[in-house]
Amino acid sequence: MIRVLVYLVIVALLAFGAVWFAERPGDVAITWQGRRIDTSVMVLLAAVAAVAAASVMLWSILRAILRTPDAVARYLRIRRGVRGYLAVSRGLIAVGSGDARAAKKFTAEAVRIAPREPLTLLLSAQSAQLSGDRDAAVATFQEMADRDDTRVLGLHGLFVEAQRRHDHAAALGYAEEAAKHASVPVWAGQAALEFRCAAGDWSGALDRLERNMKSGLIDKRIYRRQRAVLITAQAQSAVESDRERAIALAREAAKLAPDLVPAAALAGRLLGELGERRRAARIIERAWRANPHPDLAAAYAALRPGDSARQRLSRVEALAAKGPPDAEAALAVARAALDAQEFAAARSALAPYTALPRKRVAALMAELEMAQGDEGRGREWMARALNARRDPAWTADAFVSDHWLPISPVSGRLDAFEWKDPLAGEDHGTVIEHRAEPPAPATVETSDVGKAAATGVTSPRLRGEQSRPSAGVLSAKDADANASATARSAAGEGPPSAESSQPAPHPHPLPASGEREQAPQADKPASEDKEKAPRAAEEAAHPDPFSAGGRGGRRAMAAATADDQRASRAGAMTAVAPAVIPLVHAPDDPGPNGEAEVEPAPEPATPPPDGWSRIRALFRP
Repeated sequence: MIRVLVYLVIVALLAFGAVWFAERPGDVAITWQGRRIDTSVMVLLAAVAAVAAASVMLWSILRAILRTPDAVARYLRIRRGVRGYLAVSRGLIAVGSGDARAAKKFTAEAVRIAPREPLTLLLSAQSAQLSGDRDAAVATFQEMADRDDTRVLGLHGLFVEAQRRHDHAAALGYAEEAAKHASVPVWAGQAALEFRCAAGDWSGALDRLERNMKSGLIDKRIYRRQRAVLITAQAQSAVESDRERAIALAREAAKLAPDLVPAAALAGRLLGELGERRRAARIIERAWRANPHPDLAAAYAALRPGDSARQRLSRVEALAAKGPPDAEAALAVARAALDAQEFAAARSALAPYTALPRKRVAALMAELEMAQGDEGRGREWMARALNARRDPAWTADAFVSDHWLPISPVSGRLDAFEWKDPLAGEDHGTVIEHRAEPPAPATVETSDVGKAAATGVTSPRLRGEQSRPSAGVLSAKDADANASATARSAAGEGPPSAESSQPAPHPHPLPASGEREQAPQADKPASEDKEKAPRAAEEAAHPDPFSAGGRGGRRAMAAATADDQRASRAGAMTAVAPAVIPLVHAPDDPGPNGEAEVEPAPEPATPPPDGWSRIRALFRP
């Protein structure tokens, strides 16, 4: 709108001037070299305007002719720059996509068009790296390092190539040279720090850390943490030579990073040995509240070397109460309780973690059961410890160490070790764990007692149920049968009859190995019965001398196993999987259920002719 108004104002002024001159024509006389020219003012102004316009046009043409060489050179330079830019951009895209052939092609074009440009040098170096020509890459990076505008970039490339060929001395030199630059790059400061740490030069590493802090490469929080780690490393190396200095360094590290477990544990242990137990306890308690760890619990329990096991248990329980509920606290209390033979306290501490136990929980439970004399449960927990998830450990870059280290031995990274599960974040398939089940009712069936008395073999379930008072109520008939079976066994009359000891079958019993041996199933062909008849007669003629009661004893024991399974199904009416799937057994281990192995019945050579029987035979164990 403003431009329109300005345009209208200018047109109006020109019209006003033309009208004004037209109303006042006037006369103009020019005498030059004896000639006189008479004209009006309007004609004179028109002639002057025409001469001015012609002069301007002539000067423009002359200037364009004079500037033609420069214009042509500028056009060619711009065109060349555009072509070089396209070659470099396409070459970098080819390098990023991994197309070595295209990268080489565009690199050659960029070198031909703009051989000394920084981006051309970078493209040449990266193209050489992509094609595997390390010598050409090093030469290009060296050329870049010799220039002021690309010095840091060239040093970074040389540093990377030196690391690839494992030339740590050259890599350290390039990092140190790059760190001297006015604007220290992050990689140079960090590399110089890590190289000093790898060499064990903790003082030089602290100096480099200070310079990184002043250069703004790290913030204050990271600076305090890394300084605490370096001071802890200094304290660990000075424990043997200068104990006073080690104590001062450990205390300073614990003050800088209260959650740094190695610093607090070292400071607590050294101060405890020196007799400053209160100060050591405060340092360990502060670290425990921030990060519960078994090293802290061990250092806290050992503050008074002459204390008894019960006193150490009280101290560990006090430490566990000062922090949040944690598995490490429970494990520390359980360990101290086992040492003090306080088995109830140990079991109570481990109870919340036995549903999905880790290896240390399972191992402590095995030790607890062994200490209480239950060898069967102890072996069961040892088997579960083999298949349980791993416990946290000092881990850095997939490297597991039994103690903390200030740097990673794999990458050389400072403060890389973490207390975590080494397999955390990895998918390693399904882990077989214990499934918590409600306790079975404490009832004893007549068949179990009668068969156990007849064979002289009692399963762990029966032993446990007979050793503790029963929570259920036995019927009069079952009690009489139980008493008569026990009396006959004591009198030596042999095993009870099947009619008196065999309980009523379940409406839908699951097939058991003992049942398969005792009677042929309805879906088996008659040929199998004919094959079993001679074998049964032979077994009756030659009883098994290694079983109580011969063949009948072994069958009774198998039937007791089947009755045991029926009893567990009678309450819930569903098949319950065993609590633990045993994967490994000792040679003399009867298994988690304490059952003797029973030979399975031989399968028929040919499948039954009936279709449903054939399908059921596929799932028969």
